[in-house]
Amino acid sequence: MTKPLIIGVSGASGLIYAVRTLKYLLAADYTIELVASRASYMVWQAEEDIRMPAEPAQQELFWREKAGVSTGGKLNCHRWSDVGDNIASGSFRTLGMVIIPCSMSTVAKIASGLSSDLLERAADVQLKEGKPLVVVPRETPFSLIHLRNLTALAEVGVKVVPAIPAWYHHPQTIEDLVDFVVARTLDTLDIDCIPLERWQGN
Repeated sequence: MTKPLIIGVSGASGLIYAVRTLKYLLAADYTIELVASRASYMVWQAEEDIRMPAEPAQQELFWREKAGVSTGGKLNCHRWSDVGDNIASGSFRTLGMVIIPCSMSTVAKIASGLSSDLLERAADVQLKEGKPLVVVPRETPFSLIHLRNLTALAEVGVKVVPAIPAWYHHPQTIEDLVDFVVARTLDTLDIDCIPLERWQGN
C-alpha cells in the first residue's frame, strides 16, 4: 500500500493550485491527507465567494467537487486546529508533504520552528523526520525577509517551487499554466501523473 501524501493549503492566493493538485493525485489513486489552514477559509470567500465547510467529511466532498473527482484515490481532511491528529506525529508514515499554495506567514513559521496549527505542525514533523517537504510560495515581490526565510528552508532540504509557470509548452488556458507548476511541484517527489509537454531541447 502506498504511503499517503500530506497536502497543506495555506492562506495564500491561488487556491486553484491546490484544486488541480488534488485533481491529478486522486485520479492517479493516491491517498491524500489534507489540512487547510484557518486563513484558507477566508481566501475561498475572497476568491470564489464560497464558504468551505469545517467538518472533515463535508470538506472531503467539497474538495472532490472542486477537483472534479468524485471517486478514485482516498482523501482524508483534517481540522486546522487539531494538533493532536495523526499527521502531527512522526510515527505516521508519509511520502512527504506539499504546501500549495504557501503563504509567507506559513514559510516564516516553519522556518522559525513554530507550530501554531496542524498544518505547521505537520510540516515541522516532516523536517524533524527527514521527510520531503515542498513549499509553493505564491507572493510577489519577495521582500528580503521572505527570501531569508525561504533560504532557511532550502538550507535544511525543503524544496521551494515558486508558482511561476513556463510558456514553452504553449499553454492555452489558465489551467495549463497552473498544471505546469503543479507538475514541477510533484516532480520533486518523483510523482509523474500530469500530462505535460516537457522540454526536449531545440
